[in-house]
Amino acid sequence: MPVVDQPGLRPTPDRIRETLFNWLASTIEGASCLDLFAGTGALGFEALSRGAGEVVFVEKSARAAALLKESANMLDASDARIHKADAISYLHGDHQPFNIVFLDPPFTADLLGDLCRLLDEGGWLAEGARIYLEQSCERPWPRLPDGWSIINDKTAGRVRYALVTVKD
Repeated sequence: MPVVDQPGLRPTPDRIRETLFNWLASTIEGASCLDLFAGTGALGFEALSRGAGEVVFVEKSARAAALLKESANMLDASDARIHKADAISYLHGDHQPFNIVFLDPPFTADLLGDLCRLLDEGGWLAEGARIYLEQSCERPWPRLPDGWSIINDKTAGRVRYALVTVKD
């Protein structure tokens, strides 16, 4: 698949994706997924290839969003919806509940805490939702909303990543 050359774009490495989708194995089938900061779409397309029901890709870069559309067409991914939008603005719009959300914003942005709060307060999460968090290993995890708990947490190189569950 084509990959846009853009500063700050860092596709999630294969070994991290493999671990993540092993964690999600029992919940991915038919899941509704949101891939914020989609970039190359690696997480969302992997979710579709593993049986997700739909993936909404949100990417603010016009070039990256165009390549996501090309990739979706090339893969005949009819369950992929691409939105060219800023993630924060998107979360202030009309919501739908998702089973799985992928959050891997640019490491320099320090947005995870705000994104988690917006997801929690905005009606974006289905009952028992799973949220994937990815950030620099140099940062502590942000304060998570009440009822959220980290169920898996690992570090690979300079990347820290976790899977969070939401309990109602």
